[in-house]
Amino acid sequence: MSQATTATKRPVLLYTEQTPNPETLKFVTNRMLYNGTAEFREEEFAREWSPLATELYDFPYVKKVYIANNYVTVTKEFNYSWDDIMLKLKEFIKSYLEENKLIIKDGFAEAIAEMEAERGISYEYTEDEAETVTQIKELIDTYVKPAVESDGGNIEFKSYRDGVVTVIMQGACSGCPSSTVTLKSGIEQMLKRMMPQVKEVQQEMG
Repeated sequence: MSQATTATKRPVLLYTEQTPNPETLKFVTNRMLYNGTAEFREEEFAREWSPLATELYDFPYVKKVYIANNYVTVTKEFNYSWDDIMLKLKEFIKSYLEENKLIIKDGFAEAIAEMEAERGISYEYTEDEAETVTQIKELIDTYVKPAVESDGGNIEFKSYRDGVVTVIMQGACSGCPSSTVTLKSGIEQMLKRMMPQVKEVQQEMG
């Protein structure tokens, strides 16, 4: 590759996509923002780990920020209209990326893994349960995650107890009116069909 090519800055392309949640919009770009999923439900957590999420929280209408792969999902305060704020957010994200500013601080993935490990300590599984949990996680990762991610959200397994699977819905899926329907008619039905020991799937809002 010639030096001239390397020096050329690739223009930032940005477009918006609707999500099933009317309060949430997905801002998709041609840059890899974060290889993984990062949800910032509180400003305090954003200030600790993500300069981009922190600056988004400076807008009075931003309620929640979710960053994954090549997109940012923003959930707005319900008393604002997307017609009034979408363009401002789009311009802000575009110029932020053009300046090559930091998206997420180093060490974030490790910190989250540690938090999840601590959260999971209280769930001691028997050998049979552990095997069931592994299968449930695989099914969610293979069949559910890709669909949920295309809607600007994420789903994580949280726990399994007495036939009840608890999952965490994040991003656009958190608080989305259709996520309960998706959960019951889609995810729950699939898991019950493939794993007779599963009786119910519940969600915890991310």
